[in-house]
Amino acid sequence: MRRIVLLLLVVMVAVITGCVKKDEFGSMQKAALKGEALAQYNLGWYYYNGEEVEQDLTEAVKWWTSAAEQGHAAAQYNLGVCYDLGEGVERDYEKAVAWYRKAAEQDYAAAQYNLGVCYDYGKGVQQDGKEAVKWYLLAAQQGDAQAQYNLGVCYYFGEGIERNVQEAVKWYRKAAEQGDASAQYNLAGCYYMGEGVVQDFEEAYFWYLLAAAGGDEDAMTERDYVADDLSQKQVARVQARASQWFEERQE
Repeated sequence: MRRIVLLLLVVMVAVITGCVKKDEFGSMQKAALKGEALAQYNLGWYYYNGEEVEQDLTEAVKWWTSAAEQGHAAAQYNLGVCYDLGEGVERDYEKAVAWYRKAAEQDYAAAQYNLGVCYDYGKGVQQDGKEAVKWYLLAAQQGDAQAQYNLGVCYYFGEGIERNVQEAVKWYRKAAEQGDASAQYNLAGCYYMGEGVVQDFEEAYFWYLLAAAGGDEDAMTERDYVADDLSQKQVARVQARASQWFEERQE
């Protein structure tokens, strides 16, 4: 069973997508200067991404700080990421945690996940497995696949919570159904070993197929290994099911 993978979700979230006309950009600047939080947030994004203006991470942090201080959750999250990575500001894990927490307390899933990671690693806070599980759960309940996967791992290994393989399978499945390759890999392993579920080689093969298609190299090896335990008819049936799974998600 694969150990927990803790990767910070560092994708900034932008409200505006696509190009903005110069007059619209000017209006946004004026609104930001007047103190409108949404405009400040969006202006920060343009400075961060170098759109309509020369890229300036320090300026991005400035505007996100203005929006964050007004309670804008996405700005609080982005500001936390900047402090976490040292982008546009000196790296400071404690400040990152403080901003993640503000956004997390507004039910911002990405911030809840990152805050869980901080507690899991002990970055900017004292390491606390129970607190990590608390924040993973809140993010997972909102559908965050990485949080669902990490929560599944916590249940599987009994870290921060009493070990419960059935619950681990439940959360692996939720993340796996969203296309998370690591969750698909672990779910396949549970089916192969009969842990938390009735042993089912076809089901194991199915999830290894999906994980392998997602680029998981270990799953590629396991996929071929499990295939040896199945008949050609079974292999063909599962492959057809996997193809349908992908087709349904492309619609």
